[in-house]
Amino acid sequence: MKIAIIGASNNREKYGNIAVRSYIKQGHTVYPVNPKEEEIEGLKAYKSILDIPDEIDRASIYLSPKIGISLLDEIQKKGIKEVFLNPGSESKELIEKAEKLGLNFVIACSIVDINENPNDY
Repeated sequence: MKIAIIGASNNREKYGNIAVRSYIKQGHTVYPVNPKEEEIEGLKAYKSILDIPDEIDRASIYLSPKIGISLLDEIQKKGIKEVFLNPGSESKELIEKAEKLGLNFVIACSIVDINENPNDY
Protein backbone atom coordinates (compact mmCIF):
# COMPACT_ATOMS: atom_id res chain seq x y z
CA MET A 1 0.00 0.00 0.00
CA LYS A 2 1.11 3.55 -0.71
CA ILE A 3 0.23 5.84 2.18
CA ALA A 4 0.57 9.56 2.78
CA ILE A 5 1.00 10.47 6.44
CA ILE A 6 -0.37 14.02 6.54
CA GLY A 7 1.06 15.76 9.59
CA ALA A 8 4.08 13.47 9.76
CA SER A 9 6.61 14.60 12.35
CA ASN A 10 10.23 14.21 13.34
CA ASN A 11 9.13 14.16 16.98
CA ARG A 12 9.21 10.43 17.77
CA GLU A 13 6.63 10.86 20.52
CA LYS A 14 3.96 12.20 18.15
CA TYR A 15 1.51 9.91 16.40
CA GLY A 16 2.48 11.48 13.07
CA ASN A 17 5.92 9.92 13.55
CA ILE A 18 4.71 6.66 15.07
CA ALA A 19 2.50 6.18 12.01
CA VAL A 20 5.45 6.63 9.65
CA ARG A 21 7.46 4.02 11.55
CA SER A 22 4.51 1.63 11.85
CA TYR A 23 3.77 1.64 8.13
CA ILE A 24 7.48 1.28 7.26
CA LYS A 25 7.69 -1.70 9.63
CA GLN A 26 4.74 -3.30 7.84
CA GLY A 27 6.47 -2.86 4.46
CA HIS A 28 4.24 -0.13 3.01
CA THR A 29 5.47 2.71 0.82
CA VAL A 30 5.28 5.79 3.05
CA TYR A 31 5.10 9.43 1.97
CA PRO A 32 5.46 11.80 4.93
CA VAL A 33 3.70 15.14 4.36
CA ASN A 34 4.87 18.15 6.35
CA PRO A 35 5.61 21.55 4.77
CA LYS A 36 8.24 22.36 7.42
CA GLU A 37 10.40 19.24 7.10
CA GLU A 38 12.81 18.02 4.42
CA GLU A 39 13.07 14.44 5.71
CA ILE A 40 11.25 12.28 8.27
CA GLU A 41 12.63 8.92 9.45
CA GLY A 42 15.00 8.87 6.48
CA LEU A 43 12.22 9.49 3.93
CA LYS A 44 11.79 12.58 1.77
CA ALA A 45 9.06 14.77 3.27
CA TYR A 46 6.59 16.41 0.88
CA LYS A 47 5.25 19.93 1.31
CA SER A 48 1.83 18.89 -0.03
CA ILE A 49 0.12 15.67 -1.02
CA LEU A 50 -0.07 17.12 -4.51
CA ASP A 51 3.76 17.03 -4.63
CA ILE A 52 3.83 13.24 -4.22
CA PRO A 53 4.70 11.74 -7.63
CA ASP A 54 2.83 8.45 -7.08
CA GLU A 55 -0.82 7.53 -6.78
CA ILE A 56 -1.77 7.13 -3.13
CA ASP A 57 -3.98 4.35 -1.74
CA ARG A 58 -4.52 5.82 1.71
CA ALA A 59 -4.02 9.10 3.51
CA SER A 60 -3.81 9.25 7.27
CA ILE A 61 -4.39 12.65 8.85
CA TYR A 62 -2.58 13.70 12.04
CA LEU A 63 -3.58 17.36 12.15
CA SER A 64 -6.17 19.47 13.92
CA PRO A 65 -9.58 19.59 12.20
CA LYS A 66 -9.02 23.28 11.42
CA ILE A 67 -5.95 22.43 9.32
CA GLY A 68 -7.25 19.09 8.03
CA ILE A 69 -10.42 20.60 6.56
CA SER A 70 -8.29 22.93 4.43
CA LEU A 71 -6.56 19.90 2.86
CA LEU A 72 -9.64 17.91 1.83
CA ASP A 73 -9.81 19.52 -1.62
CA GLU A 74 -6.21 18.47 -2.30
CA ILE A 75 -6.97 14.94 -1.08
CA GLN A 76 -9.91 14.74 -3.48
CA LYS A 77 -7.85 16.21 -6.34
CA LYS A 78 -5.11 13.63 -5.74
CA GLY A 79 -7.71 10.86 -6.04
CA ILE A 80 -6.79 9.18 -2.76
CA LYS A 81 -8.95 6.11 -2.30
CA GLU A 82 -9.22 6.05 1.51
CA VAL A 83 -8.71 8.69 4.20
CA PHE A 84 -8.19 7.90 7.88
CA LEU A 85 -9.25 10.60 10.31
CA ASN A 86 -7.27 9.71 13.41
CA PRO A 87 -8.52 10.59 16.89
CA GLY A 88 -8.47 14.36 17.31
CA SER A 89 -8.34 15.10 13.58
CA GLU A 90 -12.08 14.94 13.01
CA SER A 91 -14.83 17.51 13.52
CA LYS A 92 -18.43 17.83 12.43
CA GLU A 93 -17.46 20.41 9.80
CA LEU A 94 -14.59 18.31 8.46
CA ILE A 95 -16.77 15.20 8.19
CA GLU A 96 -19.53 17.16 6.42
CA LYS A 97 -17.04 18.53 3.89
CA ALA A 98 -15.47 15.08 3.35
CA GLU A 99 -18.95 13.68 2.66
CA LYS A 100 -19.75 16.50 0.21
CA LEU A 101 -16.50 15.80 -1.64
CA GLY A 102 -17.36 12.10 -1.82
CA LEU A 103 -14.26 11.02 0.08
CA ASN A 104 -14.11 7.48 1.44
CA PHE A 105 -13.12 8.20 5.03
CA VAL A 106 -12.68 6.14 8.16
CA ILE A 107 -12.77 7.63 11.65
CA ALA A 108 -10.25 5.44 13.45
CA CYS A 109 -6.57 5.08 14.28
CA SER A 110 -4.74 4.02 11.12
CA ILE A 111 -1.89 2.58 13.20
CA VAL A 112 -4.24 0.14 14.93
CA ASP A 113 -5.83 -0.64 11.55
CA ILE A 114 -2.56 -2.26 10.41
CA ASN A 115 -2.33 -4.28 13.63
CA GLU A 116 0.32 -2.15 15.29
CA ASN A 117 0.10 -0.79 18.83
CA PRO A 118 1.15 2.87 19.12
CA ASN A 119 2.29 2.19 22.69
CA ASP A 120 5.00 -0.12 21.32
CA TYR A 121 6.84 2.84 19.79
